Amino acid sequence: MLILLPPSEGKSAPEGGNPTRKLSFPELGKPRTQVWNALIAMCKHEPQTAAKNLGLGVTQLDEVATNIHLAKSKCGPAIDVYTGVLYEALDAYSLNARTRTKLNKTAAISSALFGLVRPLDLIPPYRLSGNSTVTSLTSLPVVWREASSAVIAASAGPIIDMRSQTYVALGPIPETCYERAITLRVSHEKNGKRSVVSHFNKATKGALVRSLMLNSKTPKNTNEFLAALTTLGYEWEISEPKKGPALLDLITH
Repeated sequence: MLILLPPSEGKSAPEGGNPTRKLSFPELGKPRTQVWNALIAMCKHEPQTAAKNLGLGVTQLDEVATNIHLAKSKCGPAIDVYTGVLYEALDAYSLNARTRTKLNKTAAISSALFGLVRPLDLIPPYRLSGNSTVTSLTSLPVVWREASSAVIAASAGPIIDMRSQTYVALGPIPETCYERAITLRVSHEKNGKRSVVSHFNKATKGALVRSLMLNSKTPKNTNEFLAALTTLGYEWEISEPKKGPALLDLITH
């Protein structure tokens, strides 16, 4: 099983640790080096352009400096470095070591800087979004798409994609995987009408990942995943688009 998660704009600075990065998926090494070097160079030599390209305001220029010193930044487990609504709901810090290891084997987090990382991979806090521009590169989707999709294709079992479209673009699910893949979104129903509300979407996804990790059985196919949703008390609907993975709506009220 592979759960694909988005990163978060917010990141915490590890209190302990050291500047040693430890990353899964070594086959992503070439684009990682390319993006890493280009980001640091842009922030060092073109700070004003970097701030604009990274979507930073005048009070956030310290994040440009953070990128300049990435090589010296302390690193921590990605699941603890990323913050935000989804990661708060997942609350991985409170999981025991065995469950964190299960999470590490099951999930991968999409990253504009690293491509894909496992939850326990050691990373520094950084500023780079999937839709950012890095001056010496083509678009980030062009840099990451082929290599990241190959990593996804090499996985086994069901693929549950919880990423936003921005991060799907960095590593689309290959056509060869459509039959075992599900794109998951959360619809909030109020007064008979459904809409996608960012907070509910992220919080529900985080809570679902936590529930799946605490569940004793890991789904081996999409039918077992859907059965697990029902057992966990989720209301859901699934549809089959003409092209692409199945689309699953979790419904909140």
